[in-house]
Amino acid sequence: MEFFSDAKSAVVTSDRILYTPSGFARDSLLHLQEIGSLTARKPHVSSRQALASYLFFRVREGEGILTYEGKTYSLTKGTCVFVDCHKAYSHATSPQKLWTLEWCHFNGPTLAYVYDKYVERGGRPAFEPKEEKAFQDVWQKLFEIAKGSDYVKDMKINECLGELLTLLMVESWHPEDAKDMPAKKKSVVPVKAWLDAHYADKITLDDLSARFFINKYYLTRVFKEQYGQSINAYLLNVRITKAKQLLRFTQKSIEEIGMECGLGALHYFSRVFKEIEGMPPSRYREQW
Repeated sequence: MEFFSDAKSAVVTSDRILYTPSGFARDSLLHLQEIGSLTARKPHVSSRQALASYLFFRVREGEGILTYEGKTYSLTKGTCVFVDCHKAYSHATSPQKLWTLEWCHFNGPTLAYVYDKYVERGGRPAFEPKEEKAFQDVWQKLFEIAKGSDYVKDMKINECLGELLTLLMVESWHPEDAKDMPAKKKSVVPVKAWLDAHYADKITLDDLSARFFINKYYLTRVFKEQYGQSINAYLLNVRITKAKQLLRFTQKSIEEIGMECGLGALHYFSRVFKEIEGMPPSRYREQW
């Protein structure tokens, strides 16, 4: 780790930490590459591409723009940015309202898949967070950890970056709370609520289409756009989760549990459960 405090140039004043994670952290954990804050002293543009990193930053003060994947986004006080730095991007402060940024570059062995899921769920490169303070707090916590000398620092950084990604995923798609949510997405919110309540029933796409007066092909497409998985996959996850709860905290037979969760007779329940959890329900019950 190398800490540059109040490093001054003609362009910016910054506090930054260049972080070198352990080999274990690079191979196994979410790991930090650089973190810091800067205040622009003059208008400037920062551009990068083909960087093995992911960038998060928050505009603490001022204004600017982000250019990413051929689009330009206006950034104002409080705006957050999350981009894949393997792709070309640039950001520039407004000449009239020079900005202050808090940023971090980080990576991880599975982060590409996480970012893909973020995009799939509707995550945007730049967004106005519902809970700005939460992002401010997690960035500050990450900065303090990186600056410290704790011998389990890499593990704490991994945990903190996990908190950041969780916040980003929450922001990526939360249609129930979006006042300007398109009508097509509002139309499938009751479908999800109905699945949550009636998972034990025999459910077909035709039944859902008739119940909610939605074309089944349209329903299938919009549900996946909104929730990141198909209706069948979502319903199966709900059923398996309920089955695990009953296996752990009740004395009901495995056959009873399969029927109660909508997973059918013992042989089918056991096969599906094993496909998802890697072990039959009897083994899961023994282990837990």
